[in-house]
Amino acid sequence: MTHPDFDRFAPLRMADAGGTAGDIPPANNGGAGLSVPADQLIILPVRSVVLFPGVVMPVAIARPSSIAAAQQAAREGRPVGILMQRDAATDEPGPTDLHRMGVVANILRYVTAPDGTHHLVCQGEQRFRVDEFAREKPFITARVTRIDEAVEPTSEIEARFVHLQSQAAEALELLPQVPPELMAAVRGANSPAGLADLVAAYLDISPDEKQELLETVDIVSRMNKVSRLLAHRIEVLRLSQEIGKQTRASLDERQREVLLREQMAAIQKQLGEDDGNSQEIADLEAAIAEAGMPADVEQMARKELGRLRRMPDAGAEHGMIRTYLDWLIALPWKLPETAPIDIAEARKVLDADHFGLDKIKRRIVEYLAVRKLAPNGKAPILCFAGPPGVGKTSLGQSIARAMGRKFVRVSLGGVHDEAEIRGHRRTYVGALPGNIIQGIRKAGTRDCVMMLDEIDKMGSGVHGDPSAAMLEVLDPEQNGTFRDNYLGLPFDLSRVVFIATANMLDTIPGPLRDRMEIITLSGYTDSEKLEIAKRYLVRRQLEANGVSPEQVEIDDDALAALIRAYTREAGVRNLEREVGRVVRHVAVDIAEGTATQAHITAATLPDLIGPPVFEDEVALRVSVPGVATGLAWTSVGGDILFIEATKIPGRGGLILTGQLGDVMKESAQAAMSLVKSRAAEFGIDPAVFASNDVHVHVPAGATPKDGPSAGVAMVTALVSLLSGRTVRKDTAMTGEISLRGLVLPVGGIKEKVVAAARAGLSRVMLPARNRRDYDDIPTDARDRLEFVWLEKVDDAIANALEPAADATAGEAAPLRAAG
Repeated sequence: MTHPDFDRFAPLRMADAGGTAGDIPPANNGGAGLSVPADQLIILPVRSVVLFPGVVMPVAIARPSSIAAAQQAAREGRPVGILMQRDAATDEPGPTDLHRMGVVANILRYVTAPDGTHHLVCQGEQRFRVDEFAREKPFITARVTRIDEAVEPTSEIEARFVHLQSQAAEALELLPQVPPELMAAVRGANSPAGLADLVAAYLDISPDEKQELLETVDIVSRMNKVSRLLAHRIEVLRLSQEIGKQTRASLDERQREVLLREQMAAIQKQLGEDDGNSQEIADLEAAIAEAGMPADVEQMARKELGRLRRMPDAGAEHGMIRTYLDWLIALPWKLPETAPIDIAEARKVLDADHFGLDKIKRRIVEYLAVRKLAPNGKAPILCFAGPPGVGKTSLGQSIARAMGRKFVRVSLGGVHDEAEIRGHRRTYVGALPGNIIQGIRKAGTRDCVMMLDEIDKMGSGVHGDPSAAMLEVLDPEQNGTFRDNYLGLPFDLSRVVFIATANMLDTIPGPLRDRMEIITLSGYTDSEKLEIAKRYLVRRQLEANGVSPEQVEIDDDALAALIRAYTREAGVRNLEREVGRVVRHVAVDIAEGTATQAHITAATLPDLIGPPVFEDEVALRVSVPGVATGLAWTSVGGDILFIEATKIPGRGGLILTGQLGDVMKESAQAAMSLVKSRAAEFGIDPAVFASNDVHVHVPAGATPKDGPSAGVAMVTALVSLLSGRTVRKDTAMTGEISLRGLVLPVGGIKEKVVAAARAGLSRVMLPARNRRDYDDIPTDARDRLEFVWLEKVDDAIANALEPAADATAGEAAPLRAAG
């Protein structure tokens, strides 16, 4: 039973709303002068309302036919037949739209409200059944049979009557507010049929259920049905009251709202009603079944789904659980069918995307061949190491194309939180999986190609070391059961093709570097850059700036000038920027209409983008004694390095400038000691050391420099200074020295040789023990350079210095070269 229906028990309140109570308005035109035969009953159709005998109930009417019927019945002082529509949405119901069982009702009051609506206060009198409908216009009439409900009292009926009466009283006592008239009516009922109808009228059930009770003529059956419904309602009210008593005293406003929702969910569960989330739960359950999860993962997902089913929408963890389930469902647990790898097609893709890099391409083809022959094997983790702009990331994209797999890139530059790799625990607000699982979801497949970009730029902080978390990701023996903190479940990464990129290997921890196969990409030579610019860069910049090849043509000499005089790098990134500058300058003229096409040559470049940025300073720097050209390795590739030496009056000291590191300072001191110890062999007067200080400077003083590989160049510069012989301007050198005069091997040979070729030199002097690196040098650089292999320092002096007869006299010349 429910208290909103209690207003039906006080029908006289309808007159208080305003208007005229009891006055019958004049008949409308449709019913004027109409007389209804005595054997017919005026029918009043109603929506979603069931009137029971003995019950007083207000009825609102608005349809013209209903108003005409009510006015006619009130005018003649006749009862009406209340029949409920089968479909409440029907605006003008006909005989077929009405139930056949209803209640004869007397009109106690007729009220016309100020807004023009009509209200009746009706009292149910007796059940009736329609025999036939006699008229439909202007209102419905029917011939009916009134049902006599007089029953012979028996002990069974009396017992059921007493039980129903006690149930009704108990239900009313469980309600917070009860009109005393209703309680008195229940306790004062003396008829089993009347009590059953009274309880049915105020019971909180659907109109269809009430119609079913109305059509149950047998008193015993009717009392049984009412008793069952009332017992269920009492159980719900008891549960609600018990929950409210337990927590009402100590709840704040938010907790109270949550509790009320929980009460509502419990009540709806008892009633078997839909809580509004059943469709959502069903969709999630179907998605879990279709996701193809492993058994332990599916068990966890269904456990969390059960928690979500029992939790109201406003629950504190509802959103967290739903997000977690969405992640579990979205992850690709199933292993898709992978198309076989076509090695010939893979070669075509690599050649189409990249020029040169023959050794790198050969290693990639070997990698793909092994993956084709052993798709379930544990493939190595490749790491492309090299300066910026040489195509490391694009190589990963080409591998994905060659394998026919999805490509996803995970940027690790600047990552300093271990949770970025493993994810946050679900207990934190806004928790998410780590970048690895997010990348897998983005790719949508477990066998994607994942590029771990800039792996050398991860750093550790107060939140842990992400490089330590990467150990599990990149270990083929462990990543089959990778555990993300957010998921809390193992995820198989063994089928993911991991490819890492790095500029410097020194910053990668040893254990992490040990898990990867390092493939070094050196810088490009000038001829390789020219081909790359012709094949890729020019076309890409023309498309990016909206001009066609017919409108802008850049010849080979212009591209070569851009490479030599406007860029000096290992890769081609700055070269592409300079090509873009040229194209944009011409695009302005084309857009303004002052030109229709342009042919760019080396001579026109200064007018378009300004004078050259770099000049060939090798000849200038090495044209005097005391200046040698060395070779250096940097994080962006190889470069040439000048060693300048001069002597000033002093006491034999050594001055070092140019922001040199400790190792490089020690190398200079070792070079000085070696030259002093062997001065006579090098043609140097030993007395010069007693009266002069030697100053060694390495230009570009703002750039830190370190390493032992400048030892040969320092010895050569010192011997050149003190003997007055110039160093050959076409020669560069590298190598570590010992006090015995041996030349020791150094690293970065490939990058250094490429830098020498790029600078326009024709000879390089390298340690003899670095012959093993000769095959790594690009063919173009090998063809352009002459190689001199050094066993001892004497070999460097013999091959680097000009003959004494060609030496330039004067001691001020080194100062002019340095200044």
